Amino acid sequence: MSSPRTPSSVFVARRRALAETSPHPALVAAGLPPSRQYRANTYPFRAKSHFLYLVGEHLAGAALLVTRGRQILFVEPEADGDALWHGPRPSFEELRARHAVDEVRALADVDVVLRELGAPVATLPVEDAPSAAWLSARLGRTITSSSGDKLEAGGPDAALAEGMITLRLRHDEAAVAQLRAAGQASARAHLAGMRATRPGGTEAEVCGAMIGSLRREGFEDAYGPIVTVHGEVLHNEHHHGELAAGDLLLADVGGETPEGFAGDITRTWPVSGTFSPTQRAIYDVVLAAQRAAVDKVRPGVRYREVHETAKRVIVEGLCHLGIFRGDPGGLLERGAAAIFFPHGIGHLIGLDVHDMEDLGDRAGYAPGRARSKNFGDCYLRLDRDLEPGMAVTIEPGFYQVPAILRDARYVGAVGDDLRRDVLARYADVRGIRIEDDVLCTSGDPEVLTSLVPKDAAEVEAAMRA
Repeated sequence: MSSPRTPSSVFVARRRALAETSPHPALVAAGLPPSRQYRANTYPFRAKSHFLYLVGEHLAGAALLVTRGRQILFVEPEADGDALWHGPRPSFEELRARHAVDEVRALADVDVVLRELGAPVATLPVEDAPSAAWLSARLGRTITSSSGDKLEAGGPDAALAEGMITLRLRHDEAAVAQLRAAGQASARAHLAGMRATRPGGTEAEVCGAMIGSLRREGFEDAYGPIVTVHGEVLHNEHHHGELAAGDLLLADVGGETPEGFAGDITRTWPVSGTFSPTQRAIYDVVLAAQRAAVDKVRPGVRYREVHETAKRVIVEGLCHLGIFRGDPGGLLERGAAAIFFPHGIGHLIGLDVHDMEDLGDRAGYAPGRARSKNFGDCYLRLDRDLEPGMAVTIEPGFYQVPAILRDARYVGAVGDDLRRDVLARYADVRGIRIEDDVLCTSGDPEVLTSLVPKDAAEVEAAMRA
């Protein structure tokens, strides 16, 4: 299956909306492919997400100028030898028609057009130095490859960032269609991974099956795939481990549509095909927290409340298993949740797997809200009130991280109410995470990644299919 192609009229509407939102003309760069070892051997090119939001095509080196009167796409003209090595390129007129812009011009014409504007021109942060240098030379001021949190307050770039956030926080119908496609393809990749798992196999084999599933459908990776028996390492991107009976395999893998929209799913399954009783007990605690959090994704609910809901269910579940003793409310106040769930419940998702994180907390946090300084809560990437059209991930977890369990800074306040003798019975659980992509609607939340099972019995059945 392939993802839908967004009509050019959607991009025209987005560009016009940005022009109305931003008080200054905007110059948005697509970026350049970084070199692997030498200039001609590059990594696969992916355009900057803000450029993709407005254009929808990966055009290396291109830039888009958006004003209230004109939309001009600047591209590198075809060079001698391009057709030989890379095939024919569309003409300027073909690009103009394809993207419904007012004009397509050579990239070298940018300076002339900017001088003609005679007004401050805004841009957005870029993470690579060559693009930052190119923008700096065009705009006559230093554009750094840094986070949007560092934009000058009241300046044109900060105003443009706020305008882009306003548009991208709530997905239009075309974006939702892209997210559904990414979620469904990512789900099928997880099913392929479950079927490829066997004792004596390797993480690399399972990862290969998952990435192969995505490639067959025309999807790239939305991020570095995590396929590991060491689920307690949150971003473990190594795939050289062997799979043994009794292991749990944690797979955090998502595909990206050709237009750049991301899927982001985590599932955890038993290498042997059957959860042990202790693995099943912890898994069910995480699943209960995930389902409770998903149900909170409704208009007007503060995302921090979604996070707190998952924390509470996890602590209550661990009390029920005897790993904690005492009142769950008091344990939460003493930081018990972060001992085993030391990250936020999720993040925005869209054109970036952590959507608009290049713009910093100005995107993830509503005005007047700031990150907690408490361990665990400080990693919460989003604190806004949910609205229809917003898409988020919901991904609670349980991890036995030795560095946390032996550090008094994290466990000291809980003391003997963490029953280590009981915890020792669960030594076959290194890490469990369950993650879905969820769209906030005017009613019940829509789980965009529901094609892949998460009930323990259904996971076991999928592995046998």
